[in-house]
Amino acid sequence: MANGVERETGLMIFSDEELREMSGVKKGGEYIEVTCGCTSHRYGDAVGRLRVFSNGDLEITCECTPGCNEDKLTPAAFEKHSGRETARKWKNNVWVIVNGEKVPLSKTVLLKYYNQALKNGNGSHRSHNGRVCHRDEFVLCTSCNKERRFRLRTKEECLIHHNALADKNWKCSDLPYDKITCDDEEERASRRVYRGCTRSPTCKGCTSCVCFGCEICRFSDCSCQTCIDFTMNAKA
Repeated sequence: MANGVERETGLMIFSDEELREMSGVKKGGEYIEVTCGCTSHRYGDAVGRLRVFSNGDLEITCECTPGCNEDKLTPAAFEKHSGRETARKWKNNVWVIVNGEKVPLSKTVLLKYYNQALKNGNGSHRSHNGRVCHRDEFVLCTSCNKERRFRLRTKEECLIHHNALADKNWKCSDLPYDKITCDDEEERASRRVYRGCTRSPTCKGCTSCVCFGCEICRFSDCSCQTCIDFTMNAKA
């Protein structure tokens, strides 16, 4: 098989040729990572790391300052965080470095799967590869009363969120990833509005990102009524 970045299914995400001149390329199982940034006329360049997933998801970890801990940002949230004056045009304002030059995302191959997910969604909550999409959800810590974000991209992540909702005494320390404690700051309200909808970055809930039950977020071995009802209906 030709060299390139491959999905777990064996299909190529991006070829080496497509990524050859991009700076900071790293390859993961279902994503590639590159150096990115956004320029504010007032604050200058905010630099970060963009992850492009095979299902169309885009995530940016900000590295604007050594102490910045903003990660898992959507491009729109990163654009706003950078202080860009003409926001809401992240496809043109967020750039990657190609052959030493800043090139808008819209002029690269990196939005290929993002655009496919939008095009093939057709109002349903499925991405281009047929998998159901779930927006990020929040659970309140019973100890510090802070809301914590849960990503729901995989069945494992959905199970973690499902169990947290069922736990009446859930605490920050129960989160198995991110190593969050009650001492950590709660996400800013301006960031919490970005929940991973592929249709609109600040969506408050639509058919593209709100799922009312599927094989990813319901569990046949769970005794809660929601999962029992889903399992029974699926077998009917």
